[in-house]
Amino acid sequence: MIRKGQALSVLIVSTLAFTVCFMVWMMFGVIGIPIKKALGLNATEFGLLTATPVLTGSLIRVPLGIWTDRYGGRLVMTLLMALTVPAIWLMSYATAYWHFLIIGLFVGLAGGSFSVGTPYVARWFPKGQQGFAMGVYGAGNSGAAVNKFIAPALVVAFGWTLVPQVYAAIMLGTVVLFWFFSYSDPAHLVPSNVKFKDQIRSLKDPKVLKYCQYYSIVFGGYVALSLWMVQYYVGEYGLDIRAAALLAACFSLPGGVLRAVGGWLSDKYGAHSVTWWVMWVSWICLFLLSYPQFDFTVATVNGPRTFHIGLNVYAFTGLMFILGIAFAFGKASVFKYISDDYGGNIGAISGIVGLAGGLGGFVLPILFGALLDITGIRSSAFMLMYGVVWVSLIWMYWTEVRRTEVMGAHATAFSLKG
Repeated sequence: MIRKGQALSVLIVSTLAFTVCFMVWMMFGVIGIPIKKALGLNATEFGLLTATPVLTGSLIRVPLGIWTDRYGGRLVMTLLMALTVPAIWLMSYATAYWHFLIIGLFVGLAGGSFSVGTPYVARWFPKGQQGFAMGVYGAGNSGAAVNKFIAPALVVAFGWTLVPQVYAAIMLGTVVLFWFFSYSDPAHLVPSNVKFKDQIRSLKDPKVLKYCQYYSIVFGGYVALSLWMVQYYVGEYGLDIRAAALLAACFSLPGGVLRAVGGWLSDKYGAHSVTWWVMWVSWICLFLLSYPQFDFTVATVNGPRTFHIGLNVYAFTGLMFILGIAFAFGKASVFKYISDDYGGNIGAISGIVGLAGGLGGFVLPILFGALLDITGIRSSAFMLMYGVVWVSLIWMYWTEVRRTEVMGAHATAFSLKG
């Protein structure tokens, strides 16, 4: 009973910590809008501004995963969160573009928390429950939605500079809470005679590269769109920042919270089946989202007639909501692959796959901005992601689907046997 109580406490407090870290990591998705206006940034510069914290949070994931295996998640997570507090606070004093970029690199350390908590939480639960446990922890991605509720209210009422100060105080409180309600188990540590090269040897496995590709869209795409959507609503539909953030949360919230459901589905039906359907749902949504607003003229018997085609704000938000659900399930199913295939090396493998996903979240906003500056078409962001999903579908078909019947009479994906 003590063990179960500790496992539950670790899961709850770790999920809370990850939620706060993700909220901080996504901070520029909201405060970047007034900063963009004040500094006169173009779309590419805005993309770089929002993506800078994502870069650091991605690059640090591999060493953090390995350190978690060696020293334990409790110690590593506590130190990681504590290190971000000064940088978050200093953000409110930045005045030049380069100030934001440099400080953003240090704030971005918070994003590395995923590679700490994933192996830390997973090892407190039996193998048959690890997908669900990692899914619950991964629901901390909903910090992106929490940011969209808190930051706009602070920006409107007090200005953007108060946001980093409030977030620094929240992070400091979370550090204390996490330390007192988490636990350590020496049995979870990788033996000291295991060398670094032994931990990363499995990274040569082609399957790891494939999981990196999957995660670059379901997580990298989630991060990129969470950063991009508020300003997308403002520019495309003319909404104010509070309304834009509220609608953007319709993507971020299910994309985070429902990750636990994705973990449960992955435990029940297998990582492959869930991921396959995730990719197809994402493909359909992104295909529809890719179409820009446009007018066309038809020669009728009564003369030329012009028609307008484009997604209104309600249809757009509905598709984003479905896409968020798909990404939530996909983020959990990819890590179920990892716990199934690399149970003894979860820290290092989750670190490298998390790195790939994080780099996707770093590169995509910059490309979104560049495409917008070049084409002037906002939906070009979805065109790009549509292409990335195509790559995942093709790769998955050639390496997995050809060997498994997922849609026929003998399919195992959603059989009654479970």
